[in-house]
Amino acid sequence: MEETRKFLRKISLPSADAYNLPTSQKRFADGAQYRFEVPGIQGPGPMRALLEEVSRNEMAIHRVTQTKGIMLLSDDDIQEMVILAKQHQVELVLAIGPRATYDTSASVHTQEGQRMGYRLRGQEQIIRAIEDVKRAAAFGCMAFLVYDEGCMWVLNEARKCGEIPADCRFKISAHCGHGNPCSAKLLESIGANSFNPVRDIQIQMLGAIRQAVDIPIDVHTENPASSGGFIRHYEVPEIIRVAAPVYLKTGGSVAKTHSWESSDADAKKRAKQVTLVKRVIQSYYAEAIVSAKGSIR
Repeated sequence: MEETRKFLRKISLPSADAYNLPTSQKRFADGAQYRFEVPGIQGPGPMRALLEEVSRNEMAIHRVTQTKGIMLLSDDDIQEMVILAKQHQVELVLAIGPRATYDTSASVHTQEGQRMGYRLRGQEQIIRAIEDVKRAAAFGCMAFLVYDEGCMWVLNEARKCGEIPADCRFKISAHCGHGNPCSAKLLESIGANSFNPVRDIQIQMLGAIRQAVDIPIDVHTENPASSGGFIRHYEVPEIIRVAAPVYLKTGGSVAKTHSWESSDADAKKRAKQVTLVKRVIQSYYAEAIVSAKGSIR
């Protein structure tokens, strides 16, 4: 194994998972180690309820992510969500697709076919995904959740060529199923602006991924029942220390599934989860630096 480890070091990759849990010296552009992201907010009503509750509790979140897909939002929905994001100084992330579960293929609904995740099938779906981005960007949304590596590559090419705005940003979903430094390096190289590894990634694995890439890592602090339902609040201080810069994806335990249609009441429960995670950080890693409200780049 030592020869293989030497080879990995030679190509500037970690030679093992980071069991020594080194402190990451990498940071967001503003010098912060962590930010909060609340996923699974599928429309303007729950988004408003979430942001009002966060403001009432004098908390700061930095990202709100919709996961069901741009294709399921009306023009008015998108415009209203963009306005809310500007008013509350958060980044709005809209999902491309997820196409596989809405496609004509039965494979994704089988036990074996589920392994394809939400990846796209056929070039027409790639075209439709790009159209999704163009539509949302025209209304002012510049951040997108991507479920397919090929789609990520072509969107990066479109961004470079001016087919979509140059300031579009892309985050890779955990549903792509990546969880190692080599995958993270690949995703960074094809234009990902942040990367969500598999939900049950261990801290020493996060440490190795951090050594391989500079982009933020998105980490679930808790999960819907459909993806295990486990809650990692007490691990968050170490996650921040080892994997910074990180987006803490908080509030998932309120939902039963990834594409759960959160009600206004659910959105308020997600806001409460942010306060619970913040309490743990303040208790066990109070010196950790959080981005100020309005920091989205």
